[in-house]
Amino acid sequence: MGFESLEHKMVQSEDGSFTAYSTAFDEHYHSTRDGALHESLSKHVIPALRHHQNREEITILDICFGLGFNTLATLYYLREHKIEKKIRIYSPEFDASLITSLTDFKYPDIFAPFLPIIEALSKEHIYEDEGLYIELYIGDARDYLRSCDVKFDIVYQDAFSPSSNPILWTKEYFSDIARCIKKDGIVTTYSMALKTRLALYENSFKIYLNSGEGHRDATVASLSALEGYQEVDMSHKISCNPDVRALRDHNV
Repeated sequence: MGFESLEHKMVQSEDGSFTAYSTAFDEHYHSTRDGALHESLSKHVIPALRHHQNREEITILDICFGLGFNTLATLYYLREHKIEKKIRIYSPEFDASLITSLTDFKYPDIFAPFLPIIEALSKEHIYEDEGLYIELYIGDARDYLRSCDVKFDIVYQDAFSPSSNPILWTKEYFSDIARCIKKDGIVTTYSMALKTRLALYENSFKIYLNSGEGHRDATVASLSALEGYQEVDMSHKISCNPDVRALRDHNV
């Protein structure tokens, strides 16, 4: 069984790494401009792990698993920088056939040490060794969050965009995230949309700009104050855009 199907097409992004195009959502899994690997590292992994650099154990919610880049980039970054932490990753993914096909996806060479993990996840949906536990939930992410009793240090908010998959960007959705994340946890997302930031802000998240050399701006958020980031003045944003509303479950 190959990766290519009616639902998914492999596409090379500008940093040389491959991503995929979803015909169901009419979107790529990553920005082809930023590059799949570069986007995972700069918009998710690096800011999240930097925030928790002194923590010996980290629990991560990876929304949604997709091609697994955020999970694999996390493992790569820890290995590359010789950082030893106990890592637990939980990730809902609706597309079971995608997970099965990941053994045929063309990952960057730097992910080669982790391909046995992908093989295990594609078959059993669980991988565990002495310092790592990964568990996939095959099904609806909203259902998973409603029954989730895990508290997370990091949430990689990396679902398809609010325009194509709005149910994973609503005020009610981020209410579930707020319930599941630790007080000093961090949410990372590529989305800069005011509707996204409002949905977070209305659930008591503080909103920050994730900017840096070599990648387009992104967003980080936390229930607690974050250091090293420019806080977004949401009161000013709201006053300048009085007609913008957070997405709600009942109107998506």
